Amino acid sequence: MRKKLYVLLASALVINFLFVYATTGPYDTIPTVSNSSIKIDNSDTGIIENDVPVKNISLYDSLQLNQLNLSRNAFNYAMKGYNHLLSSGRLNNTNLISIVDFSLPSSKKRLFIVDLKKKEVVYNTYVAHGRNSGKEMASQFSNEPESNKSSLGLYITGGTYIGKHGFSLHLLGQEKGINDNANSRAIVMHSAAYVSESAIRMQGFIGRSLGCPALPENLHKPIIEKIKNGSCLFLYSPDKSYAMHSAIAKKVA
Repeated sequence: MRKKLYVLLASALVINFLFVYATTGPYDTIPTVSNSSIKIDNSDTGIIENDVPVKNISLYDSLQLNQLNLSRNAFNYAMKGYNHLLSSGRLNNTNLISIVDFSLPSSKKRLFIVDLKKKEVVYNTYVAHGRNSGKEMASQFSNEPESNKSSLGLYITGGTYIGKHGFSLHLLGQEKGINDNANSRAIVMHSAAYVSESAIRMQGFIGRSLGCPALPENLHKPIIEKIKNGSCLFLYSPDKSYAMHSAIAKKVA
């Protein structure tokens, strides 16, 4: 009787071992999970369709900024400049970036304000350039007082004030020799009646400023309120002189 009991116990142990081995498999076999069942947060670089990772799509592409005529080069330069200011701790408002694309004529909406957190374009409208920077196109730029030209490069928005153009926004140039005279030149953001579609219908382009990125009268207040107090502003042009002389451009190129 005892012998039969030993035989039964031994048989049970063998069966149990075979069952465990069959269900777990060899120890060098690692279970794999299909990529299609993993949700990946590609919020900065890509999107997910049906929970399946697809080809990375940049923010420029996901927002379809090309359809709004924003140059990809303008966006790339602006974002690299934004990251430079961000890493140096100079931005108080890190959610927004404003881009002026002077590769576009003034008859096009060439101011783009992007909410990086919400990933949406919050404003796209007209913006003026300096009267001595060009007529319809801005092609000449300067940091010199009384030049009446626009200055390219990176800015940080300052505080607001009421001046001769009404509600206005201080702009702080961040690039030595490129736009650091903006404050002393009174280069600010303000409204102007000549920044309008009626001006475009009359002459084919909007009016020009003394160097300020002037805005339409019906939008200047909400735009200024949105971007004031420490957000990034970038004025772009495919200007070789800027690329050659800008220390920041050289760092981010």
